[in-house]
Amino acid sequence: MAAQPASPPPTRAARARSPWSAPLAVLLVLVGVFATGAGLGRTVGPFDWADASTGATPRAAAPAPARAPASRPVSLSVPAIKVTAPITPVGQAKDGSVDVPPLSQHSQTGWYDRGAVPGEPGRAIIVGHVDTKSGPAVFYHLRELKPGDRIEVTRSDRSVVTFKVDTVEYFDKDNLPADRVYGDTGPPELRLITCGGEWLGGRTGYEDNVITFASLVGTRTP
Repeated sequence: MAAQPASPPPTRAARARSPWSAPLAVLLVLVGVFATGAGLGRTVGPFDWADASTGATPRAAAPAPARAPASRPVSLSVPAIKVTAPITPVGQAKDGSVDVPPLSQHSQTGWYDRGAVPGEPGRAIIVGHVDTKSGPAVFYHLRELKPGDRIEVTRSDRSVVTFKVDTVEYFDKDNLPADRVYGDTGPPELRLITCGGEWLGGRTGYEDNVITFASLVGTRTP
């Protein structure tokens, strides 16, 4: 059995428990819009919320073309929580949700390549595992970020985009604020997303999403 970590997973209630303390715990990943098969809830996804805003019945959306910018993100640095991690592009899962990095690569993060590119207009999304059956993963300490903490994204052209944390918030997986998370217009922003809250088990995993909202500070070019 794996040793217990020094601190428990993020929680809104004292009754939360660490998933790797249970022999048959489900491997955890990310956000309410991601695949339930990866331990996540399925709520309003990036292709549903526009329908909801018009009162139309949500429908299956046609796959959007994946972006392939020359300056795609390749690595993430979050000094305040000692994270330095590679970034791999992730697209859309079969159920219309945002895909995730492989469960075997829990130290890797995933950039949603059908959304904004970090440093370009819109809200760029980077997702990461909170933990696995064997212990903490890349975004285990995401909840500890504070306003003003810096986040750096290095892109394939060697430019480095710096963001500052505005807030870190919890959302029930059934109430993800899609209008604050997604969007290809407006100023460059960043969203780091993982799971948190109470451990519910089953196909839900954790009760909540933990989302870091960050705004652009500047870009350094090589």
